[in-house]
Amino acid sequence: MLKLTDLTASVGEAGEARTILNGLSLEVPAGEVHAIMGPNGAGKSTLSYVLTGKAGYEVSGGSAWLDGHDLLALDPEERAALGLFLSFQYPLEVPGVPVMTFVRAAMNAQRKARGEAEISAPDFIKMARDIGKELNLSADMLKRPLNVGFSGGEKKRLEIFQMRMLEPRFAILDETDSGLDIDALRIVAEGVNALRSPERGMLVITHYQRLLDYIVPDKVHVLSHGRVILTGGPELALRLEKEGYDGIEGAAA
Repeated sequence: MLKLTDLTASVGEAGEARTILNGLSLEVPAGEVHAIMGPNGAGKSTLSYVLTGKAGYEVSGGSAWLDGHDLLALDPEERAALGLFLSFQYPLEVPGVPVMTFVRAAMNAQRKARGEAEISAPDFIKMARDIGKELNLSADMLKRPLNVGFSGGEKKRLEIFQMRMLEPRFAILDETDSGLDIDALRIVAEGVNALRSPERGMLVITHYQRLLDYIVPDKVHVLSHGRVILTGGPELALRLEKEGYDGIEGAAA
């Protein structure tokens, strides 16, 4: 599904660019959930931005393929239409645009790009209400401008709402647990787990092991200085909790 080989990328203006990803390689097969862990500055968020095509990041080497498609050759909207989704660490506010309007426009834009029919208003409303109820998002919340006036936990639940509605082929969750209390963490994790399937892959980026108690990954990758230095099963996250990143980096060296 997702295959990254020797991916190298930098950020910044020419002459002042900093290399963040430094020959990163990993594979996430369909049906699996992989976790990326690492200290601040390791390149975790940069990886999500490079894969989704955020402006300002320059890829200077390596490759990134999703379902046989060269991601680096596609515009951001083409990557989205292909089924790539990013849940932001810091979701943006969109004043004046209601959640329902935003999500339906996104769904229909992707359907159009894939040559599919638009979702009907009744089907959309039913789907939105059902998923909103699971995520503890009221009908009134879904009518409000996207993320405007929402708490951190509500914004994260809205990110998962969008993911559930769009049903992506591959989802990247960038520190979705950031700022969540225990109840919100459980609700968000249940929303993520509801999308696990043999046809879908996920990459969960997190600092902490606690999220992985709820979203149990198939593999854990430790990122340091822009490359994967260690890969293991879910037990690797527990080892990180005990030894810290310094201990893991020292052992890997």
